[in-house]
Amino acid sequence: MGEIKHWIDLLFHTDLQAFLKNLYDKYQSQSYIILMLIIFCETGLVVLPFLPGDSLLFAAGAVCSSMGVFNIPTLIGLLIVAAFFGDNSNYFIGRYIGPKIFNMKLRFINKEYLHRTHEFYEKHGGATIIIARFMPIIRTFAPFVAGIGTMSYGRFITFSIISSLLWINVCTWAGYALGSIPWVKTHFEMVTLLIIAVSLIPAAVGVLRGMMTKKTQ
Repeated sequence: MGEIKHWIDLLFHTDLQAFLKNLYDKYQSQSYIILMLIIFCETGLVVLPFLPGDSLLFAAGAVCSSMGVFNIPTLIGLLIVAAFFGDNSNYFIGRYIGPKIFNMKLRFINKEYLHRTHEFYEKHGGATIIIARFMPIIRTFAPFVAGIGTMSYGRFITFSIISSLLWINVCTWAGYALGSIPWVKTHFEMVTLLIIAVSLIPAAVGVLRGMMTKKTQ
């Protein structure tokens, strides 16, 4: 139990490089599977929107270039698979139990996120699956809401493939390109927090617009 708490503390600490380095040192090739599970759960389970996504991918790319940890083509390929299957699992969960959830009082699912994601769909249509990939929380709820009835599976799977390829490649290669820069290495925790802050901007803007719209009505 103590070891599990140790890994959880590391995972939610801003020093994700230390988490990934320790993970690889301890589990070697099995660490790829652990990262796949994190990405799968973050994109595939509406109860786990708080897991790291963008920042974890950036850190994974960074340790590939700065510490020689992980093989980046292998890592990217496996994480694309995890993101794709996470998306699709979430879609079918939404299709089969989503309508019931809207009528149930569940503490572990924030219905406000569901409603905001639905509004996001109303505005951006199918492109939501791609845009949402780069937005924490919305990324987790988007395929779930799509499964409820917003989008047919034939259309969803196309956007899911594109979004998985874009998200994993952009975030991981960005970390790989910048991770070996001395300033980034020295201030990596600050860079991680900046990535999180930037990725939250679209969601924050959406909330503010919603609040302003309600005031004008």
